[in-house]
Amino acid sequence: MPRPGFVLDVDRSTPPTLFWHGEGFRLERLPTGSRVIYPPEAHEPLADPDEAIRHALLNPHGTDPLPALLTPGMKLTIAFDDVSLPLPPMRRPDIRQRVIEAVLDMAAAAGVDDVQLIAALALHRRMTEAELRHALGDRIYDAFEPHGLLTQHDAEDPSKMLHLGTTDQGEDVEINKRAAESDMLVYVNINLVAMDGGHKSVATGLASYKSLRHHHNVRTMQHSRSFMDQHRSELHSSNWRMGKHIAAQGVKIFQIETTLNTNTFPEQFAFLQKREWEWKLPDRARYLAVSKSLDRTPSKLARSIFQSIKAPHQMTSVQAGEVEAVHAVTTDNVYKQQLVEVQGQTDILTMGLPYICPYNVNSIMNPILVMCLGLGYFFNLYRGQPLVRQGGVLIMSHPTPWEFNPVHHPSYIDFFEQVLAETTDPLEIEAKFEESFATDPWYIHLYRTGHAYHGVHPFYMWYWGAHAMDHLGGIIVVGGDVRAVRRLGLKPASTLRDALEMAEDVVGRDPSVTHLHTPPLLIADVK
Repeated sequence: MPRPGFVLDVDRSTPPTLFWHGEGFRLERLPTGSRVIYPPEAHEPLADPDEAIRHALLNPHGTDPLPALLTPGMKLTIAFDDVSLPLPPMRRPDIRQRVIEAVLDMAAAAGVDDVQLIAALALHRRMTEAELRHALGDRIYDAFEPHGLLTQHDAEDPSKMLHLGTTDQGEDVEINKRAAESDMLVYVNINLVAMDGGHKSVATGLASYKSLRHHHNVRTMQHSRSFMDQHRSELHSSNWRMGKHIAAQGVKIFQIETTLNTNTFPEQFAFLQKREWEWKLPDRARYLAVSKSLDRTPSKLARSIFQSIKAPHQMTSVQAGEVEAVHAVTTDNVYKQQLVEVQGQTDILTMGLPYICPYNVNSIMNPILVMCLGLGYFFNLYRGQPLVRQGGVLIMSHPTPWEFNPVHHPSYIDFFEQVLAETTDPLEIEAKFEESFATDPWYIHLYRTGHAYHGVHPFYMWYWGAHAMDHLGGIIVVGGDVRAVRRLGLKPASTLRDALEMAEDVVGRDPSVTHLHTPPLLIADVK
C-alpha cells in the first residue's frame, strides 16, 4: 500500500534536504523548525491498461458506448495532447498510442473511413517526427501521416479555423475547423495535474489567438486563486464557458482522460523519489556518483542526458464520455495521487526547480521558463490557499542560464532582451507589447512552418506568474546567473543561507519556512 504524503518538521537530527537545481541537485540544511512537504508515494498502476481503456470506451460517463456512436460514412476526428505532456515523457507505449489504437479499432469495426488525427498544439511548437512517433507509435504514424491524415493544429491558418460565435460574456470561440465540423471529435487527454483536461482540452488546445486572449491574460491569471482548483480559477471558468458554447453549437465531443502515478524517474535516479532519512547505502552511492559526474559534465551534455530520461510512470485510471462528467472523475483520481494536507501558510516557501517544464521538452529551460515554472506552476501547486502567506517570500533554486533555443523560442529572445529591459510589470507588458508580438509575420511564419512557439507565447508565460507576483513580497533565485535573474526583476542569492537572510528583511526575524519537495508532483491542500 503506497504511503500518503507527509509533512516533516525539521529538527537537529534531520539530514540535509534535496533541492533540484536545473540539470542537477543540491543537499541543503533547512533551519530547525522548518517544514518539508513530501509527495505521496506512487499509486499502483492498472493491471491491464488496454483492457481498462476498452472498458472505459464501452462504459462511458453520460453518453452511449463509443461503438454505438460510430457509423459508416461519418467524419471522425481524434485530437490528442502535444509534447508538453506528460513530464518527463513516458516510456513507450505512450498512453496516447494505447487509447488511439483502441478508438481506431472500434472505428474500423464500425466501418468509419473518414478519420483524421490532430495534435492539439494551441500556440505551442510543432512536434517533430520522432516526438509524434513516440506519442502515437510507428503503426499509427505510418498509417496516417504519409496520407495527410495526421496533422498539427495551425492556429494561424484562417482556412482551417471556424468561428463559432461568442460566449455570454463576449469571449470569441474559434477552434479547428475539421474538429468543429466532424460528426464526432474524440479528444485524448493526459491529466498530469488537476488543471489539465475538461473543457480546456478543446477550448484551448484547438483554439486560435483570437480565443486564447480571452483567458490567457493578466486579469484572468491574477483572478485565478488556484489553477489546481477548478472552482477558484478564472482560467477554468473562461474555458468552461467556451466549452459549453462549443457543445451548444452542436460539436459532439467524446472525451477520454487518463491519469498517471508519480513513478517519475528510472532506477538510477530512484533516490529522487525517497525521503532523505530513508536513503540506504545504494541511494547515497547513486546520489554521490550522479552529483560528482554532473559536476564534471558540460551543461549542454547534462541537458541532453536529462532530456533523454523516459519516465516509468504508468496509468492509474481512464474514463471516457461527456466532458464534464469525465473530468469530475479524473480530478478526483488526480487528487487521490497528489494531495497532501498542510496546516497553515508559511512566511518563506523554498523550492528546487528541475530541468523540465511543459515548454522545454527536448529544449532549453530559458530564464522566462524558469520564472514560469516557479511562479506559474510550482507556486500554484495548492488547493485552498497558497502555501506562502500574502507578502511572504518565495526562494527558488535554479541556475537560470542566459540561454535560449533559437529554433523553439525565437520570440522569447526578443521578449527577454527588449521587453523585460524596459519593464517587468505584466499589465504594462500586455498593453504595450503583446499585440505586436502576436501579429508579427516572422514569428507567425516560424510557428507555422518550423518548430517555434507562437510569437505571443512568452507573454503568456509571464502572465502565468502574475498571481504570484501580486501575492508575494519578495522572490529570490539561488545559484542563478545574476544578470539573468535581475533582468527577470528578481533578486539573486549565492546560497540558500544568504537567501534566507535576505528574506528576513521582508518578513521579519524568526520566520516560518516550508520546503516544497517536488518533483514527484504533489498538490498542497492548505487548511
